[in-house]
Formats: sequence, structure tokens, C-alpha cells
Amino acid sequence: MTAPIDNLSQVAGDTAQPLIERTIAEVFAQTVREHGERDGAIFCAQEVRLSYAELANRVDRLAAGFHALGLRKGDRIGIWSPNRLEWLLTQFATARLGLVMVNINPAYRLAELEFALNKVGCKALVTATRFKTSDYIAMLQTLAPELASSRPGALEAAKLPDLKTVIQMGEEDVAGMFGFEQAIAAGEAVTDGDLDGITASLDCREPINIQFTSGTTGTPKGATLTHRNILNNAYFLTQLIELGETDRLCIPVPLYHCFGMVMGSLACAVSGAAMVFPSEVFEPGSTLAAVEQERCTALYGVPTMFVAELQHADFASFDLSSLRTGIMAGSPCPIEVMRRVVSDMNMAEVSIAYGMTETSPVSFQSSPHDSIDKRVTTVGRIHPHVEAKVVDEAGRTVPVGRDGEICTRGYLVMAGYWDDEERTREAIDDEGWMHTGDLGRMDEEGFLNIVGRVKDMVIRGGENLFPKEIEDFLYRHPKIQAVQVFGIPDEKFGEELCAWIMLKPDETAEETEIRAFCEDQIAHFKIPRHIRFVDELPLTVTGKPQKFKMREAMIEELKLRELKTA
Repeated sequence: MTAPIDNLSQVAGDTAQPLIERTIAEVFAQTVREHGERDGAIFCAQEVRLSYAELANRVDRLAAGFHALGLRKGDRIGIWSPNRLEWLLTQFATARLGLVMVNINPAYRLAELEFALNKVGCKALVTATRFKTSDYIAMLQTLAPELASSRPGALEAAKLPDLKTVIQMGEEDVAGMFGFEQAIAAGEAVTDGDLDGITASLDCREPINIQFTSGTTGTPKGATLTHRNILNNAYFLTQLIELGETDRLCIPVPLYHCFGMVMGSLACAVSGAAMVFPSEVFEPGSTLAAVEQERCTALYGVPTMFVAELQHADFASFDLSSLRTGIMAGSPCPIEVMRRVVSDMNMAEVSIAYGMTETSPVSFQSSPHDSIDKRVTTVGRIHPHVEAKVVDEAGRTVPVGRDGEICTRGYLVMAGYWDDEERTREAIDDEGWMHTGDLGRMDEEGFLNIVGRVKDMVIRGGENLFPKEIEDFLYRHPKIQAVQVFGIPDEKFGEELCAWIMLKPDETAEETEIRAFCEDQIAHFKIPRHIRFVDELPLTVTGKPQKFKMREAMIEELKLRELKTA
């Protein structure tokens, strides 16, 4: 059932279709048997095109190399790279052997990399050599100067005590590291039978992936996910958008994030659809070009990506007629952006998805069969085999139509935060409910509306204000391209609202114009006291706004001080 019971904001997903109780390697092998000759992976920037059969062969050769280098089930192996073929091969090669792949943000620098590798005890690391301003090799050599005198595979580093093997993607020899092709060559004596025996010993409930949360407050947490977690999530989201072997999915979102590696590559591996990676990191022009050239039928992105594509100077020149569906997720979608994606990008069946890394990630998703109104104003309804409820501060389920924190439960909830029992207990209660930290409102049909973050809620003079509601209103202004609303300290009211606004190209506006637009349309206390026009918004690599950075900048600009609270 998907409708709430007894007028309370609690729902349970359909259970008619059974969960997949197999490992990623087993499901991938079945897809290869059924669709081996079809396009499997296309990396436009690397000019690589592989059928599923060719992809599987390369995956097995890399898995053989990993095994020959002494990596065994349960060992953690980091991957630090933008979207490249080597990333994809590592994803499925680790799954073949039961290695726990650790996704490392390509934007990480020294301290973050050191923390990530040590937190989960990475025994091996697959790394790009450099990208843009990031010199990955130099950073590793700084953290582990012992590489210069180490035999590859035998690193003994004071700052990285667990790390023994580094595999770099470049063609040049680097002291103390294996080249990617060297790692593959190491496995020449490992047979398919050897690999099959290892795969047969794996259990779908075992950890297979660790993803670090953003760490906007405190150190990042390593969400530990199993085969069963992410494989089923990938399967059910493909069912909702009806993704099949004849589809071609454009994946401009990063592989290191759940959106790229679960909803993207793993979803394709489950359904047999072709994976199309337009560039190493998101570029709107490359994405639009890939859709046109590869005749993609589906496109993924966070709202800021779709905004950038719609605002591209040559947008009208791209043929997007092959598109029919896709998923927008990662942060709340402005209603007007959603409407334009449907009308201007030919994505009539586009779906909105909601979730978090800790829930594999999707818990709610809209269906192409939902009304356009529901698809532009909600994140859809509960996924199969998932439960959800909206609760108040005391943990009581609230009536339909009331705001509260969203909690989810089911197969999709992570195994826990790696080596962090305390923070795991804070997130998952004794009954197995994952407390998301997101504020939501459920309607009588079970559709969920995201109101904001619990921590984003602004309390102004006793009024609870939700930034997303104000952002959605401001997006109606014809000159506004992007906007973020957040709270800053205020001596009189406790907190005041501030809006950072990006205008559309060649537009100008004054603060008075924005306030006049709000007058008599929204309550006076919802009109931002402070308005700033900016050229760009601080975002994470996945396109999520970093409101804490905006808040810090305003506190510094206005010479404010944080107010102490009880």
C-alpha cells in the first residue's frame, strides 16, 4: 500500500515484487549473458565505447589483477577519480571479489584524503594522476613520502598505516605505485574459475561500498552499504522510469556519489541500458552534445545541472528529441525548473527522486504516470519494500498535512557508519528507523513534499520559516536563475532571513525590486531582510548548495556574532 493509514503520515511500499537476494556480480553476469552485444559503456571524453561483453571482460581482468595483488574479500579499496572508465571497471571488479569500494570525493585535498583512507583502513587506492588543479600523485607523495623508496604493493607509510598498494591511472612510471595496466597484467595467472569461486562465496548482505557523507558539520561519516542495499534500490528506481535494454542513459553526475554509481551505472547494469558518460565532470555543453550524438533516451542531474543546461548559450541548437525520461534528484527542485525540463528538454516522463546516501539512496520517487502537478510539486510516493513516516520532535507520527522529520525503514537502510557506533545510533533508532534530518509533509495520497532540512529551519521571532518555501516563490521572478535562502543571527528576532540570488544572463535587479515582488504575495516575515546578488553559489561536487558557507560569509560581512541558545 502507498496511501497513509488513519490519516497519519506513515506509508509502506508495495511488496508484491520480491527483493533481489543476489550479489552485484551475479546480476551483472546475467545482464552480460542477456545483452552482451549491446552498448554497455560509452565515455565520450576518453573516446571509449564498450559492449556489455567487452566491459565484462575488462572487469574480470582487473578483478584478476586485484586478486593477484593480494586483495581479499572485505578489504577496503579506495577510488579517487572523476568519471572515467577506470572508475567503472573498479566498481564492478571490486563487486566481483567482495572488496569494499570506498568512494573518495575527487575534490578532496590532503587532510580530507588522509582522514578518509585512515577512517576505513584502505588497503589499496586506485587514483587518477591529476585533474584540473588537483595533482593527486603529488598529494599522495606528500602524505606518504615513503612511496619514493617503496616497492609497489609494499608501502609502509607513517601517516597512512593501512595503505599498502597504490594503482595510478597514468601511463608514466611513478615510484612506489602500480600503473593501471600493470595491475591488470598482474592477474594473468588468475583464471575465470578462480574468480567464479570467489564470487560464489559472497553474500548479498555483506558490505560492498562505503560513501562519505558531505561532512558540513563535523568530520565526514562513512555510510556502509551492502550489495542488497544498492542493488535493490537501483532495480526499483529503474522500474519506475521504465528503463530497459533499449534505453541509453546520459550520466553527467559524479560516479563517486550514489546518484552516479547506484542510480546510474548500477541501474544500467540491472536493466541492460547503455551508460553514456559525457565528460569527466559536469559540463552543460558536453552533456547536451552527448544526448544528441548518442541519442540518449534518459538524462540524470541535480537541479543546478538542469538549470545550467537550460541556460546554455546554444541550448536551442541541440537535438534533444530522443529524450523521454530521466531523474532529477540531489536537492529540492524548483517548480519552474521542472516545468521547463518537461517542456523544453522533451522529458515528459522525468521523475523526481528523494533520498540520502544512508538509504542507498532513494526512498521516494515520482512515476511518469503521476500527474504533472504531482511531479512538479512533490517527490512522489514511497518505494517498494520501504516504510516511511513523518514525526514531530517527540517522535510521534504527525497527521497528514503536518510538517515533521522524515524517517525511513527497510532493506535500503545502511549497515551503519563505518567504525562509528555512536553516530550510527544517533541516526538509526532501536526500531530500525533512519532519521533523515529532512522536513517533509505528506498528503492524503502518500505523496511527499520536502519542506527543508531540520537544521535549515529558521526561527524568526518565534515563527518557524522554511527556506525552500521562500526559494520556490522567488524562482517565479523572471530574472532569477538560482536562489538560496538561509538564516543568519539577529539580536532582535534571534534569526533573520538572507537570500543569495543569481540572476539570469544579462539581467540586472535591485533589492527593492525583489522585495516589491514579495509584497502582498508572502507574509512579511518571510521576505528576506538581507538580499545579495552573486555570480555563483557555493556548491558541493554533486551540486548541493552549501548554505553554511553562505551563512559564514554573511556573518563576516555584517560583523555579526552567533547567538547563544539554551
